[in-house]
Amino acid sequence: MTEQTVKLDILSDPICPWCFIGKTNLERALANVPHHPFVIEWHPFQLNPEMPDDGMDRRAYLEGKFGGKEAAVKAYAPVVEYAEKLGLNINFEGMKRTPNTLDAHRLIHWAGIEQKQNQAVDALFTAYFVEARDIGDHEVLADVADSIGMDASVVRKLLNSDADRDDIRNRDAHSRKMGVNSVPTFIVASQHAVPGAQPPEMWEKVIADILSQLETSPA
Repeated sequence: MTEQTVKLDILSDPICPWCFIGKTNLERALANVPHHPFVIEWHPFQLNPEMPDDGMDRRAYLEGKFGGKEAAVKAYAPVVEYAEKLGLNINFEGMKRTPNTLDAHRLIHWAGIEQKQNQAVDALFTAYFVEARDIGDHEVLADVADSIGMDASVVRKLLNSDADRDDIRNRDAHSRKMGVNSVPTFIVASQHAVPGAQPPEMWEKVIADILSQLETSPA
């Protein structure tokens, strides 16, 4: 068994349903191959970088983006169908606002410093998609931080400052310059980009291929 690791960088936005689905698929594959070599890091990508700081009404946002209610419903139908197959209970009816996710990405960044990045991503997906909470709200974000063992009072102070705002924007812009235009995008070993919410079987094949290569390559 190899102890070599392979970096898996994931570009994602916590209000992206396909990112939620993609993470679920990946983790099911990782659970099936517990000796996988991946070391995972999450990176910021805003679906709506021009979103007002306080977000906007979700219905108005969706109808504006897709060109009316019927088109919005049609666009989300595959998401609903896929989520149900996975057993994910996405509470679309409960969602009232589409937030600006810059602050959520700042929280993910700070969680990474404490080795809690994956927990933060999970908690944000749950807060937004399952509990239909506004993850652009600082109190909601502080509560999410508290739920994974971070210091909510420190997070609250950071959110009320400009800490790491420019860093998140610059990393987002860098990814776009590199050609990323949708999420989730998974980058394996800093060289192979895998776009979209790939099924667990695909990830299991990728892991098997990587493990085979690591076994035959010098340490």
